[in-house]
Amino acid sequence: MARRKGNEIRQQSSIYAHIVGWGMQLPKKALTNEAIAAIIDTSDEWIKARTGINERRIADEQETTAWLGLQAAKNALALTNILPGDVDLVIVATSTPENIFPSTASLIQHWLGAKSAGAFDLSAACSGFVYAVDMAAQAIRSGSIEIAIVIGTETMSRVLDWQDRGTCILFGDGAGAVVLQAAREEGGVLSSVLRSDGGGADLLAIPTLNSTEIRSTESIGNPKLHKMYMHGSEVFRFATRVIGDSVREACRLAGITIDDVKLIIPHQANERIIQAAARSLDVEPERFMSNLSNYGNTSAASIPLALCDAVHEKRINAGDYIVLVGFGGGLTWASMAIRWSLPQPGEVQVSRMAENRRRIGYWLVKWRVRFRRLWRFLTWRGDDDLDS
Repeated sequence: MARRKGNEIRQQSSIYAHIVGWGMQLPKKALTNEAIAAIIDTSDEWIKARTGINERRIADEQETTAWLGLQAAKNALALTNILPGDVDLVIVATSTPENIFPSTASLIQHWLGAKSAGAFDLSAACSGFVYAVDMAAQAIRSGSIEIAIVIGTETMSRVLDWQDRGTCILFGDGAGAVVLQAAREEGGVLSSVLRSDGGGADLLAIPTLNSTEIRSTESIGNPKLHKMYMHGSEVFRFATRVIGDSVREACRLAGITIDDVKLIIPHQANERIIQAAARSLDVEPERFMSNLSNYGNTSAASIPLALCDAVHEKRINAGDYIVLVGFGGGLTWASMAIRWSLPQPGEVQVSRMAENRRRIGYWLVKWRVRFRRLWRFLTWRGDDDLDS
């Protein structure tokens, strides 16, 4: 379903995209407010009062963006009877990819053993997960694919200026994923609203070597290179302005009202933004999911992480309407209405055979990767000897 200049275009389809699996992965290390206060001029009380954050997770050298996303995808698949070879598409929403190319999604697709899947990264900052779910859902509804894995994964700690109090207190690392599957049963993703305003591009960004600002300095050693900067007050005003309208529009396109919505899962940026959104929509704050205090702002990973926590806390049940809403750099914002159609974890009967086949497949991929690396090392070494 989409809207163009006031004219609604409804897709006529009897195929629906349902969330059938969900999973998450967090780094082992937790960084508390007290630990940050030992680095910069701040305090636990100040951070809690301004953001609502108590701690965040920080990835170590082995916990890369792709590795976190891979574990989240495996955990999501573990709740289903779907094998990696059945997956048609892998989309990764991230602002901290492993490389410019190859895509982080391609790495995960390979490590999963999803041999028949296409894969690509999607860059829409903190709105990215909602954008990515919409892309996958549209492909499913069109009939071009049947199963997709959508992952939000970030290692934001690696792009922070740890002397910038306005950003380093906010962000953390982590990954969340969902499995989408085609079904004739009505429900799943009902509507989406995707929006952008590039006029605010200078408010929140991570410059790379191709950035005009960086190139103009003629210095690769520019301290701003690959480090995030944010004009916090402007982003705060932007977020509080767009959330309410975006959620209302997603509900209208889905044919429901705010009163029908069981839970709103927003991007976990700041507790004050979530409270302002609740006031704007005139709903109880309890109808907004928040796990910000435990993980901080994990950018594209924040909504799937919050979704996973909400399911495990039994705040979502079969038949419930939920709304996802994200906002971030671009500037971008996005919302999505979903009718949940699955029972709680543990209530889905997962085939032991499927579980064992997945485990064997992951083991084979692991050893295949090692063999290929050894083969390439030997082959390239031989080529060098011939060249000499």
